[in-house]
Amino acid sequence: MNRKEQIQFLNEILLSEMIEYKSWAAGFSKDEFSQRRLLRSLMNVRPPMPLLSDFLDVQDMLLSAEREEKGIVDVECLSRIAEDPRLILWRGDITRLRADAIVNAGNSALLGCFYPCHGCIDNAIHSAAGLQLRDECSHIMRLQGYPEPNGQAKLTKGYNLPAKYVLHTVGPIVQQRLTQNDCLELASCYKSCLELATEHHLQTVAFCCISTGEFHFPNQEAAEIAVETVTKFLQRKTSVRKVIFNVFKDIDEKIYQELLRTN
Repeated sequence: MNRKEQIQFLNEILLSEMIEYKSWAAGFSKDEFSQRRLLRSLMNVRPPMPLLSDFLDVQDMLLSAEREEKGIVDVECLSRIAEDPRLILWRGDITRLRADAIVNAGNSALLGCFYPCHGCIDNAIHSAAGLQLRDECSHIMRLQGYPEPNGQAKLTKGYNLPAKYVLHTVGPIVQQRLTQNDCLELASCYKSCLELATEHHLQTVAFCCISTGEFHFPNQEAAEIAVETVTKFLQRKTSVRKVIFNVFKDIDEKIYQELLRTN
């Protein structure tokens, strides 16, 4: 089965599960690029429900091949700019990082982004990991029985990601002006992730810029909280020996460069 056949096979299964999307799917061109975009869209909107082994086998083949083509970045090989060798800055796609865990900034439902092909980190991570990630998150949330509070963290497997695990956390949504509570909740996100990483004996953790996208936390203040919280946590006894601050935008890269060199 070549790639186009894999994509077609997966789309057919998803559309058989979600027949309400068939007319919408018919509007996509039949070329491989368009059909792959349709596949990501269908995976994004699929609610948690039983997963077919045939689907997972083909999905995993496709995602693992795409993972290799994007190129895996081993966090052990990243160069440092900070005086503290445990603090690393890296700009790029977090789904390429081979680390013990990467951090996903989600929402209180903790099920991933349901908006087709949305550009948020939540969508990117779930799309690269595969549908097993939403399934595991759904299981965690059913057992919990209530939405995930801001500032806490949950751990799942990484599935088709290079990372072994994903740490899921919900950051604060800034409304009009930044409050002290927003700052405390953001700091709690970093602390909770590192505590959970330590509990599971993880050594390398890559953080995205929590809350600075759709949740509108000011970039400068968010980075200051991140660096301060991580630095303070690493003064404790912990299994974590390397923390990567993963950035995607120019503004965040410049802010972290200045903070880490100063720190």
